Amino acid sequence: MCDQVRKVILPKTSLKLKNIDKDTLFILYEDMLLGRSFEDMCAQMYYRGKMFGFVHLYNGQEAVSTGVIKALEDQDYACSTYRDHVHALSKGVPARSVMAELFGKETGCSRGRGGSMHIFSSKHNFLGGFAFIGEGIPVAVGSAFQSMYKKQILQDKGLLSITACFFGDGTTNNGQFFECLNMAVLWKLPIIFIVENNQWAIGMAHHRSTSFPEIYKKAQAFGLPGIEVDGMDVLAVRDVAIKAIQRARIGEGPTLIEALTYRFRGHSLADPDELRSRQEKNAWLARDPIKRLKRYILNNSFGTDHELNYIDIKVKQNIDDAVDFALSSPEPKVEDLKQYLFAEDIC
Repeated sequence: MCDQVRKVILPKTSLKLKNIDKDTLFILYEDMLLGRSFEDMCAQMYYRGKMFGFVHLYNGQEAVSTGVIKALEDQDYACSTYRDHVHALSKGVPARSVMAELFGKETGCSRGRGGSMHIFSSKHNFLGGFAFIGEGIPVAVGSAFQSMYKKQILQDKGLLSITACFFGDGTTNNGQFFECLNMAVLWKLPIIFIVENNQWAIGMAHHRSTSFPEIYKKAQAFGLPGIEVDGMDVLAVRDVAIKAIQRARIGEGPTLIEALTYRFRGHSLADPDELRSRQEKNAWLARDPIKRLKRYILNNSFGTDHELNYIDIKVKQNIDDAVDFALSSPEPKVEDLKQYLFAEDIC
């Protein structure tokens, strides 16, 4: 069974989106390239002994993070999983802060206390990564609830803030998933549930672990829209995300999006990745979301090789700067071991 390629019927998309402009395309391309380059550098640093613990990379899934998060406003929230580095970068957390956190340095976004699976930034409304599956969904629902509470009870006059909640296919057989869908629909919370279906839950193929593989159809039981999208097509993801955001923003409640995608590396950097067949991997590698967007930009004359090469250089410099910053940053002090355990008195 492990050597068989799962037959996934993807939605017919052609990387076309109405009203897309050059500036937006370049932002999407740079964000995806930043995510890929950052993760590749993480692998290098991990194998050089600069990072410790489990590190789960996002290679191949960049179109989902970029397509959703770059459609949000700064005031909106994002909630992640243990595969959280790229979500944080898309939400605007500086590469320096994320890299320093992975190195366990005091200058990291979680002061070196969180590491790879617990990236967090209050400033950027990034609610964090979570080490256990399904752990972030109730937190995201709580975030959406406070947005609604501020609007309805505290009479906040600003734009209703949306929460984007990311999780994997393995989470959708977890009780918290169903409980939170029900609660979000019941209270019409401004939240988008994004299932990053990368076909594998660690070493368990999705179609072997669930009696109903089409996750987006599970939305029907709770009365919210369920949408399937090609998660290797950033413009397709962005299109459905914009519609879901608009729906939530005007008070019509949540949407469940199932993005069909694939991780190009093992479950973590400690995973030898021996369970997936070469045939399956190659079939998905051929649909690399970054290469697809680059071809779209060039073929439709939105940009030139020279312009895209400039973005490549800019991203490389950003990553190199992040590594240099992390290497030169101080370690947390032993005497501060118990710091940040409780809210500090600011009076």
